[in-house]
Amino acid sequence: MRARDVMSSPVIAVMPSCPIEEVARTLLERGVSGVPVVDGQGRLVGIVSEGDLLHRAETETERRRSWWLRLLASDEVLAAEYTKAHARKVEDVMTRRVVTAGPDTELSEIAMLLEQHAIKRVPIVEDGQLVGIVSRANLVQAVASARARAPVAGSDAKIRDQLLAHLRAQPWAHTLLLNATVTDGVVDLWGMTNSEAERTAIRVAAEATPGVHRVNDHLTMRRPYTGL
Repeated sequence: MRARDVMSSPVIAVMPSCPIEEVARTLLERGVSGVPVVDGQGRLVGIVSEGDLLHRAETETERRRSWWLRLLASDEVLAAEYTKAHARKVEDVMTRRVVTAGPDTELSEIAMLLEQHAIKRVPIVEDGQLVGIVSRANLVQAVASARARAPVAGSDAKIRDQLLAHLRAQPWAHTLLLNATVTDGVVDLWGMTNSEAERTAIRVAAEATPGVHRVNDHLTMRRPYTGL
């Protein structure tokens, strides 16, 4: 399998000028631990994750060093820590060196990238544009969806593309929170829905897609954001 077979697309992304509070709400509301940062042309320029928001002035969790550790730390390190704690925009806290892959990258290579770099997600880039993202969860979904029978070449990818394209055209479907894997005509649905009605409609759409033999529904209900 390749990245395009399991990647989440379209991708939840933010702009470099996005306020820190807004990206924090996005992480909570979307149920993700990190999002890519793109410029006005859709090019990947960075990534921001929960780890970038751990030591913040708002929560009084900024790094506090003893006087002797401050002497050992360089001015550059101390300045960078101050920026992380007090910055108001994503561009000042995001990670700029991002590990990426292409749509045709084998999943075995994606798994190696995740392990070698101790990261949780790999943005998928094609012709300079962000086209998807493969997370650890996507790989686990692929494992859970695996079947023993040999797949029919090309048909599973076609089924997945057709189903996701159909759902993106529906005004009620929140596809940013949805992923699907297809193996031997068996569809596994993953992600979150806003209502039981949406969950049922997604399952019905999958069952009605030509070539689908069975649908396994792993969808969960999205918890409302309370602001607490």
